[in-house]
Amino acid sequence: MVRKFLLVFVLLIFPGLIKAQKTTVEYGSNASAGHYLNSGGVNLYYEEYGKGEPLVLLHGNGGNINYMSPQIEYFAKNYHVIAMDCRGRGKSELGKGSLTYMQMTIDLNALLNHLKLDSAYIIGRSDGGILALMMAIYYPAKTKKIAAFGANILPDTTAIYPGDFTGIINEAKMADEMMAKKDTSKNWHLIRLRNRMMQFQPHISVSDLGKIKCPTLILSCDRDEIKEAHTLLIYLNITKANLCIFTGETHRITKQNPLLFNTTVDRFFSEPYKGAEYRTH
Repeated sequence: MVRKFLLVFVLLIFPGLIKAQKTTVEYGSNASAGHYLNSGGVNLYYEEYGKGEPLVLLHGNGGNINYMSPQIEYFAKNYHVIAMDCRGRGKSELGKGSLTYMQMTIDLNALLNHLKLDSAYIIGRSDGGILALMMAIYYPAKTKKIAAFGANILPDTTAIYPGDFTGIINEAKMADEMMAKKDTSKNWHLIRLRNRMMQFQPHISVSDLGKIKCPTLILSCDRDEIKEAHTLLIYLNITKANLCIFTGETHRITKQNPLLFNTTVDRFFSEPYKGAEYRTH
């Protein structure tokens, strides 16, 4: 009886408490934070949260803004977070032609111009990590610091474990077959484009990596889809780079262990770069 009285008392005095607990932000479908920009005739969707230094979040190949929800929640406390749906993902249009990392890099630069931002911090996961590297290569003035997790610079088994690379090829073939059957259960055209992009791109050279001048954090896991030696290759060829290999984690660490990932990147962004005294480039 006493418990029931206390519950009724709490609800009467704090009627908004239960409601507040039930309401959660649906990142990627939040009309109050969502906007569009046009890049090359294609409408791209993005959301903004928080205040402070601008920080861009870039999802992976099969993801969208929502996949980066743990990063939005964490970094919006101290940064102006900008999360974008890359072409064909989430609420962004696909446009015509093939998907390319270069086009998505151009899209990201267009977003920063649209927001009148001269530069930003960038966190990229998987394909987003590739875009972070390419932004630092092709638009160096726009990058304050970047954190690239699970990125590769070549589309082959020197970079990606054979089983995972075979999976990419097989998924592209399946998409071809389902399109030939005129199956409409999934967006097979987009699935085909996504996997063919991973199958044949990117092609970032070691000399390209040498063009990156901003402090860069290269991250991976010892259970990642990207080979550790390939991650090391990327790290060793960026002058102002730090390296982080998470123990026992996987390619999905940003969702499965976000606190570890977020605090690691946050520390790199918030502290002065350390490591130049040991590097000889």
